[in-house]
Parts: sequence; C-alpha cells; structure tokens
Amino acid sequence: MEIIERTIQVKDLLTKSNLPASDYVINPYVGCPHGCKYCYACFMKRFTNHSEEWGQFIDIKQCDKAISKKRLEGKTVFLSSVTDCYNPFEEKYESTRKILEQLTEVDCELMIATKSKLIQRDIDLLKKCKKLKVSMSVNTLDEQFRKDMDNASSVAERLDTLKVLHEHGIYTILFMSPIFPGITDFREIIEASSAYVDIYWFENLNLRGGYKQKILDYVKDHYPQYTGLYQEIYVEGNNAYWQSLALDMEAYCETNKVKYINYFYHEKLVAAKKAGAQSKTAHDNAVQ
Repeated sequence: MEIIERTIQVKDLLTKSNLPASDYVINPYVGCPHGCKYCYACFMKRFTNHSEEWGQFIDIKQCDKAISKKRLEGKTVFLSSVTDCYNPFEEKYESTRKILEQLTEVDCELMIATKSKLIQRDIDLLKKCKKLKVSMSVNTLDEQFRKDMDNASSVAERLDTLKVLHEHGIYTILFMSPIFPGITDFREIIEASSAYVDIYWFENLNLRGGYKQKILDYVKDHYPQYTGLYQEIYVEGNNAYWQSLALDMEAYCETNKVKYINYFYHEKLVAAKKAGAQSKTAHDNAVQ
C-alpha cells in the first residue's frame, strides 16, 4: 500500500496537553502508517484536510525553532499522542531522534509510546534521558489478530523490545490497549511478559465515529461468539462487562503483586484535568 508522503513546516513542536498524565505533547508526524483499525487519532483528518484514508498518509514536520528546554523543566512530556513517533518513516527522517537529542539534558519526565521495535535504534539516547518511561502497546498474543488490526511491529517484536529496553535499565510499561472484550486475555499477556515489564496500563476499547461499525462488523465476521457482547456494550451502552473486568484485573494484579494503572475511565480523567485547570485559572484571576 502506497503512503502519501510530504514535509510540512511548523512553528513549534511543543503542544500543551489535555492528557491526564502530561503537560506537553510532541508529535513529529501527522498521520500514522500503522493504520490501526481502532485508532481514535483518525479524527485528525477533520483538521488536516487529507483526502486519503487514515493510515495512507504521513506528514513529516520540519521546525526551525529549537525545543524550549526552559518550558519543559519540571514538566511531563509525551511522545506522541496522535501518531507513533517510531513509525516506519522515522527510519528515513530521524525526526524523533533529533527531538531526543534536544531532550536528553532537560530535567523533565519523558514518556514515549510506540508499537515499533525501531525504538531500539535510539537506546543510546534513551539511556541519557533523566526521567524516562517507555510504553509499548500490546493487546493480544495472537499474531493474526494483530495483523488484522495494525501494520506495526509483530507481537513477538514488541515483547522482545520491552525485554531489551528493560535489560538496558529503561522503565518499561506494557500498555494493554485497547482491550477487546472477550478477545484480549490480560492474564496471558501478563504471564508472558512480567519478567521485563515494570508496570501495566489497562485501557478499554472505545468505539466511536467511522470505525465503530467497522470493528463491530469485524467481530461479527471473525468472532461471532462475541457479537451479543459487543451489541450489549457498544450499542446498548451497558458497562457491566468493564466493571466486572476491572475487578478481575485488580484481584489478579494484587494477588500476583503486579503493578498496574487502570485507565478504563480515561475520558473522565481528561474531563477532571480540564476542570482542574479551569478552576485554577478562575482562582488565579480572583487573586489578581
């Protein structure tokens, strides 16, 4: 599949973040050739005016302005929120590597999220970062299901990457996201990776927009035994499955001394952060 490729000029690589765990985000690219079938970031097309399907275009950001180290002191920075900073074009353009070269001496908390083994290329820089965590998304051990869902690194390559990073002393997160009801086996994934994962993050599958029906049709065709479950969750809006699964995960992790964070209520966390920021602004204005 041909990916439409172009470079674009931007004024700044830093963007203020609404995510609950970061102050700034850096997205070196617009679009992502991983083409995940469930990707929430496809909403970006509303702002970028791309006519291509999500996953079939990539814009490489060019920025003459250096990243402000002063702005990032004591802050949390996330690479990346609406792209994979280690998508295949990173091998050619090295945009993420150039960014890392600027961040190695900054006293900030850096989080990198990826689905690519390419991050191993930059271990020399990653080891220089003062406060670094690397998250690798894994939501299945079934390679065929993985292939059906994305064009990123294989399951085996992702697990091996986590192991290599861990061996180099880098804090590793297995981001079990998105968890597909009935399909994702959280116990199986933890048991296969616990030796080299520092913490697990859990996030449930949210279906919205144009990809909702595509995923429901996929489940109907490939996992017909779960059609009723998906109807109950995503059409009827019943959250009992997630509530039960959250309790199962909590019990399993506490019994087996597994560190974890449950992000099932991600949207509520984002809303709470926004409300907190608005409250702080109102307070500051009142004080002035």
